[in-house]
Amino acid sequence: MPLAGPRGPGVSEQRSPGAGYGQVSLCWGSRVSDLCLCRSTASKGGALLPRPSTSSYTASGLRTIAVVSRIQSPAGDSKVVSAAGGGAAGSGMFLRQTVSLCQSCFGYPVSIFFIVINEFCERFSYYGMRAILILYFQSFLRWNDNLSTAIYHTFVALCYLTPILGALIADSWLGKFKTIVSLSIVYTIGQAVIAVSSINDLMDFNHDGDPDNISVHVALSMVGLALIALGTGGIKPCVSAFGGDQFEKGQEKQRNRFFSIFYLAINAGSLLSTIITPMLRVQECGIHSKKACYPLAFGVPAALMAVSLIVFVIGSGMYKKVQPQGNVMAKVARCVGFAIKNRIRHRSKKFPKREHWLDWANEKYNEQLISQIKMVTRVMFLYIPLPMFWALFDQQGSRWTLQATTMNGKIGIIEIQPDQMQTVNAILIVILVPIMDAVVYPLIAKCGFNFTSLKKMTVGMFLASMAFVAAAIVQVEIEKTLPIFPKGNEVQIKVLNIGNDSMNISFPGTTVTLDQMSQTSEFMTFSADKLTSINISSTGSPLTPVTDFEQGHRHTLLVWAPNNYQVVKDGLNQKPENGKNGIRFVNALAESFNVTMNEEINETVTSHNASEYHFFSSGRMSFTINSSEIAQHCGNEFKTPYLEFGSAYTYVITRKGDGCLEPTVFRDISPNTVSMALQIPQYFLLTCGEVVFSVTGLEFSYSQAPSNMKSVLQAGWLLTVAIGNFIVLIVAGAGSFSEQWAEYVLFAALLLVVSVIFAIMARFYTYVSPAEIEAQFDTDEKKKYPEESNPYPKLDSALQTQL
Repeated sequence: MPLAGPRGPGVSEQRSPGAGYGQVSLCWGSRVSDLCLCRSTASKGGALLPRPSTSSYTASGLRTIAVVSRIQSPAGDSKVVSAAGGGAAGSGMFLRQTVSLCQSCFGYPVSIFFIVINEFCERFSYYGMRAILILYFQSFLRWNDNLSTAIYHTFVALCYLTPILGALIADSWLGKFKTIVSLSIVYTIGQAVIAVSSINDLMDFNHDGDPDNISVHVALSMVGLALIALGTGGIKPCVSAFGGDQFEKGQEKQRNRFFSIFYLAINAGSLLSTIITPMLRVQECGIHSKKACYPLAFGVPAALMAVSLIVFVIGSGMYKKVQPQGNVMAKVARCVGFAIKNRIRHRSKKFPKREHWLDWANEKYNEQLISQIKMVTRVMFLYIPLPMFWALFDQQGSRWTLQATTMNGKIGIIEIQPDQMQTVNAILIVILVPIMDAVVYPLIAKCGFNFTSLKKMTVGMFLASMAFVAAAIVQVEIEKTLPIFPKGNEVQIKVLNIGNDSMNISFPGTTVTLDQMSQTSEFMTFSADKLTSINISSTGSPLTPVTDFEQGHRHTLLVWAPNNYQVVKDGLNQKPENGKNGIRFVNALAESFNVTMNEEINETVTSHNASEYHFFSSGRMSFTINSSEIAQHCGNEFKTPYLEFGSAYTYVITRKGDGCLEPTVFRDISPNTVSMALQIPQYFLLTCGEVVFSVTGLEFSYSQAPSNMKSVLQAGWLLTVAIGNFIVLIVAGAGSFSEQWAEYVLFAALLLVVSVIFAIMARFYTYVSPAEIEAQFDTDEKKKYPEESNPYPKLDSALQTQL
């Protein structure tokens, strides 16, 4: 934007947004040297006013810091050029002035608002896609539970390992801005690819509703997930660090609040996406056949990722872009390697000790690099205990969700599914972040307590540990209500009499008498080696031994006459998964029938046999029985009572005297009785821990990192998350716990010990200001080489004012 006022021949002025300081660039051809301008307190909101002359800069609130630049002409001679002179001596020379001023809103750089919106949209895209991913594997790609789970966790692990690659690219090659843009394009393509892979009609050439070549969908899905993992992981360490770059020295308070707002945006995106995308998935769509609408559920996150990229690019002109400073990791590795080798070569006592082991690199590397590596290694040393926190935190999506499947989701008038309990964390984050930032922390400061970053992180670890203690208490209450399932060589048996006469069933040590259309109240447990036979009899009938049972399983013994029985292996050795309800049908008729339930299952059940269990969410279900023997005046549509959470039922289909069918329901597993509301305290404690641990950790990592290694430390922070997930696998795999509450207690104890260790480590940590240290090195360098640092002649004050 041209500035008003007289300019000499060939002089143009251009203004671009910056982050606190402006720059006047004096050019001869392609040679540029920079003069810096900043605002004084008299500036009008930071706006650059039109000036009739150069001295108006001072009157308008701008004061000159650097006032002169030596410009080399194409002929090779040097000239001192004044910005006020309307040009420089010599023909063909032109002067370009670029004034960059900070644009701010409420004391914050305007650029951070683009970054926050970008992060919100990106997190919506990621968590929205991830919320439905495992169901997509199971129901669309037709993978079994084990394969679906393995691929799912492999994908998540890659998302937390690729930040290292992103940090290397940003700090060593492209810089944070170009890295974010480039990998966001890759990310958007990946989301689009997986949306396309979920289109059912893509390979359904015969229009039967099922893809004819599922391998194409699998290949597209894997390509899409690989691109997403590269994209989301690659930008993770860059976005928060890039946001921190927008602040100047003296804006530490605003920067700290930015990290809180940034984390709030992450959880707001996560919250909305985990609510919206499952709602989109249950819709039906398709060209030739109507199926679950995965293309829409994946397409919306893909669109949000495209919006994220567009918003970020729109703010390009306002960003403060720190240029990459070479291959930092290579420099660090070479310096550390040289220090170790040099120390080994000089391990003899005749060589004097040095203050720090990295000082053994002084012979080859400069003091500034060594000092920066010292800062990084000191922070990375503090990272060692951090994975234990994430080991507990990430169990929200595994152990705690499994715990919720054994609980009742009816909370007042609201009904919550087990996997929806994770939204409690996101809701609490949205509530607690501003409260902690605006109320709790200022109140603690007023009380005179120095609540440093590392102290906050220690408290966060302690709160997470207490969250698992609360989870253990809830688990104890749950286990009081859980059914007992067979173990090892045990066999469990329930007898169901579907005949018209009473039956006596003799087991080793006990005899049960059942009236017609009745069952034993509970499953009876026997040792397989002692269960040699079971005798079935009725009045005047012979005994019939039954021995067809499989160890470690539940069985239902269907009897309708002494010589007529059927052993059915239930296939339920645990509560139904995800809080669903199991329903099966027993045919007590002389002929077969076909059962259709909620238009989801269609199964034929033979005479005096049982169907498999089919699982449904809570609510009332309808089913239809079709048989050639049903009288025309009879109805064949029935409804179940309201299904709650985690129950299992058997529906015995019999014929009444009028020839019509009649279903009789028997309860196999009682519904869950412990309310999911009891999980809220543990979620509250864990979320409080997350707020004071994670938000603070992001800010701490940035504030203690050298200017050229910030993304590397951010990547190291994210790497602790991946390591934490491996800890869960190790502990859960190595420990053989008969009770789940014992595992919760173990994790709580481990984190409590780690938090004590971290507190001791934090006690000996000294906070540093990397910017001040680097500035001191620059000052020392200028004092050491004054001519090289200031090769320009000093001008008198009048000329400085004129400039």
